[in-house]
Amino acid sequence: MLVVDMKKIVLFLLLCFSIGVTAQQITLKKGTIIDKIPVKDSITENFALYLPSSFDITKKWPIIFVFDMEGRGKQVISMFREAAEAQGYILAASNNVRDTITLSKNILISNRMFNTVYSILPIQKDRSYTAGFDGGARMASLIPTFIKEIEGVISCGSPVANEEVLSSKNQFHFIGIVGNVDFNYTSMLNSQLLLNKLKFPNQLIVFEGGEEWPKSNYLNKAMEIFTLAAMAKGIEPKNQYFVDVTYNRNLGEVSAFLLAENPLLANKLLSEMTSIYRNYKNIDSLKENSKTLRKTKSFRAQQRSQNAAFFKEDFIKNDYTYFLEEDVVSYNYNNLGWWSYQMDELAKYEKSASVFERQMGKRLVGYVNALIADNIDGIKANMPVDEEALTFLWMINTITDAKNPRPYLKVISNSARVEDFDTSLFYLEELLKRGYDNKKELYSLENTAILRLSPEFNELVAKYLKEARYELVPEDN
Repeated sequence: MLVVDMKKIVLFLLLCFSIGVTAQQITLKKGTIIDKIPVKDSITENFALYLPSSFDITKKWPIIFVFDMEGRGKQVISMFREAAEAQGYILAASNNVRDTITLSKNILISNRMFNTVYSILPIQKDRSYTAGFDGGARMASLIPTFIKEIEGVISCGSPVANEEVLSSKNQFHFIGIVGNVDFNYTSMLNSQLLLNKLKFPNQLIVFEGGEEWPKSNYLNKAMEIFTLAAMAKGIEPKNQYFVDVTYNRNLGEVSAFLLAENPLLANKLLSEMTSIYRNYKNIDSLKENSKTLRKTKSFRAQQRSQNAAFFKEDFIKNDYTYFLEEDVVSYNYNNLGWWSYQMDELAKYEKSASVFERQMGKRLVGYVNALIADNIDGIKANMPVDEEALTFLWMINTITDAKNPRPYLKVISNSARVEDFDTSLFYLEELLKRGYDNKKELYSLENTAILRLSPEFNELVAKYLKEARYELVPEDN
């Protein structure tokens, strides 16, 4: 256990205070992200921490443990900092959790961080939450299964990760935040149906956008919801002014959606408001407004169009999953043309008259690239690694994510490793055609030492980048 002498905790300059952590004395400044706080002297683990400017050592505070699966504690806290400052939440994030280590190790690392934070700071334990984006969000939603003290989760761009083990006996408050062109959007809608069935308290905040960090106002809203839930349970004193301000702001957002001719998102928000404010206000007007809205022609027309897009999207996803698996198993290079055709078809949706088809097209592009990434990770995890399957997946990825230079570089490197220089040169030219100009990276690419000395390689570099590193010597006739 971590030993802390609370007498060593002192305030000074109204901005900083010091804590004694075993043999160390650490100064924590309010309103600033502290990058590395040790978990224990005998362990190399550490975490980043943020204390809001209003932090007072004499009262207890809610906390959000933010997860990033590359251990970038300071960076991930910076995404939540503005909202945490406004809402009065402490933030902490481990620098040691990784997607390359086992779940059990990540849980142990997280638990040690939790215990350290609880022992050195005045934390309101029944207001402990987790949060994250993408892989970090999946980790955040797994934590309550193993650590019972976690009251809720803010999941940005990811559905609940542990649906198969969810139990009404171990509930937590789940708040999802997702863009409507994020490929996980439909999964998060389905996840909400399951959570409703299990009677988990939950909300889904939807914004116009894709697979990206939500803006601070959406994170701010999620923290507001947690605060309102704590007030409803009597954990936090009721603040009627806070209730009224947040309620009226949400009503303003409903009106903005209606003015933008987006009745679906307006109705979605009305539904979420019904669950959030039922303990504070008479919600009959919210229910009546939602009922009236659902009867309008515009709502019904948009709902039909969206449902049709969802149905088509699900069908296409199943095709992608099936054919990718079949193609990888058989190294079906002849089917690269089919993947190219599919991307041309998705590009057509960008010009569709239906906004829901345009959104669907963007989600499907994200889905197929995520599917390929998952398959690549799966192959790398199996020993020995199937190098040909790996190269084949990178080839498909040059089609599905054509503007990204990484898959081209992978194909060039992997092909050169087995001395398939014709394939390397083909993908090199395709890459250069697309405007790639990082000559330094090209001439340091793994496995290409022999290829880089070839006249063909340097001719292509000279053709597209004006100058090659190695002088081209004409052959004697």
